[in-house]
Amino acid sequence: MIAKTVEIRDDGATIPALAVKLTPTCEADRYLLARAGYGVTPERQGKYVLLIRITGGSGQSKCDPNQWGGGAGTMSFAHKWLIDHFDEIGSGAVVDVEYILGETAAPKRSEAEAWPA
Repeated sequence: MIAKTVEIRDDGATIPALAVKLTPTCEADRYLLARAGYGVTPERQGKYVLLIRITGGSGQSKCDPNQWGGGAGTMSFAHKWLIDHFDEIGSGAVVDVEYILGETAAPKRSEAEAWPA
């Protein structure tokens, strides 16, 4: 598996999250992912991204971006984007939903820039 933290941003929202690409790194990973329904080959399994809201131990996780219910359009849009762009970003990247949807001309910057050291 490959894990990256991401800062999901939207209008007035900042959501810390962990994105995990289900690329197996050993035969045990491949077997267990296959048993869980993520396909048999590493290529097929690597098409899945598990997205986890990291909120002090009580965050939600989804592998299907369409399962973010309760008006969670932000998470759904960010998740779909991450599936297509996971390999292009580094850990700590900002995923700006407003920018992705073309609602703003430039992506937001990380709130970490103003975070006290």
